[in-house]
Amino acid sequence: MGQQSTSSSQQRVIILMLDGLGTDYYAETAMPVLKRWAARGIYAPVQAVMPTVTNANNVGICCGSWPESHGTVGNSWLDETTGREEYMESSALVLQPMIFERAQRYGVRSALLTSKKKTVTLMGRGVEIAMAAEEPTPEWVERLGEAPPIYSREINYWLLRAAIDVLRRQPEIGLLFVHTTDYPMHTWPPHAPESHEHLSELDRLLGEAEAAAPDAAFLVTADHGMNYKTRCIDLEKALFARGAPIRIAISAERDKYLRHHKGYGGTAWVHLNAPEDERRIATALRAIDGVEQVMTRAEAAKTLHLKADRIGDLVVLGDKGTVFGHLEAEVEILPAGYRNHGSLYELDVPLVLHNARSAPAADYFQHNFDLARWLYPA
Repeated sequence: MGQQSTSSSQQRVIILMLDGLGTDYYAETAMPVLKRWAARGIYAPVQAVMPTVTNANNVGICCGSWPESHGTVGNSWLDETTGREEYMESSALVLQPMIFERAQRYGVRSALLTSKKKTVTLMGRGVEIAMAAEEPTPEWVERLGEAPPIYSREINYWLLRAAIDVLRRQPEIGLLFVHTTDYPMHTWPPHAPESHEHLSELDRLLGEAEAAAPDAAFLVTADHGMNYKTRCIDLEKALFARGAPIRIAISAERDKYLRHHKGYGGTAWVHLNAPEDERRIATALRAIDGVEQVMTRAEAAKTLHLKADRIGDLVVLGDKGTVFGHLEAEVEILPAGYRNHGSLYELDVPLVLHNARSAPAADYFQHNFDLARWLYPA
């Protein structure tokens, strides 16, 4: 199973991780190129992994495995070596080979193009070309013009044009991984005209990419969906007010792109002051309106396939309308139109394979990380 021939006969592969493209966005917009690929190739509605945040899923797609194996459990975590909440943005934290490293063993050269610079530091191990549209090098600006702002839909168009440029100019690149930004999905629901414009233009550019590399395999999926959220809870403040103080509560979604989601998210890591507090804190958490599930570290590691020593003593999941984060008060009512992810309600994403000659049958694909795990086997 998978491509096991020599590098001279490897099929060129383009992996497209369309950030935030839940199945509702896929269903709502025509996207004739992508849906032609789905009709003639493989289409599967699949599940993302928890927490439904970019880093855990992006690395999963890149490594072809659960977070329990690759170790990237979210966008933020408590680093016990420093005792501080840290962003999970270093490739040193990824415990399995990236697909780029697997491809190297077959003599395949790789490129990673992304809207967000954090993806380069997290997933750039083993690539020959790495570029973030958020901070492109002068060579890229000279070739394509100034990149639009990171908080725009236009940056995704610029990114796809960069991918098409690589396909046209650099045929020696046999594996190209492209990661867009979900700012448009945070900003507009699936039915909005702006959302239709964004996905229609991305689809048109997919057609240009196909024309630039007609013999290539195109593998497409997403990291999570998106939903309206109505409130945010500061679990530290909520527990303190109930006489149940903790060490820290961390939103697993928190990253540096605060205009996307203000650092809030539907999953939280709760770290205790002492192990014997576990039952008391769990009971207090379950009494908070908006908290849907509370799991111990062991339960969450087993149920959600997470690396146990990188999550909280307790893992808290919000209901469909609730997120967690650091606030001035215990609860914040979110503005109308606020859209976010991180919970169990953003698991449904599409998966499409076009012209993938050695791909397994459609029933192989159950999760987004199945997208390319069959490629370049050890």
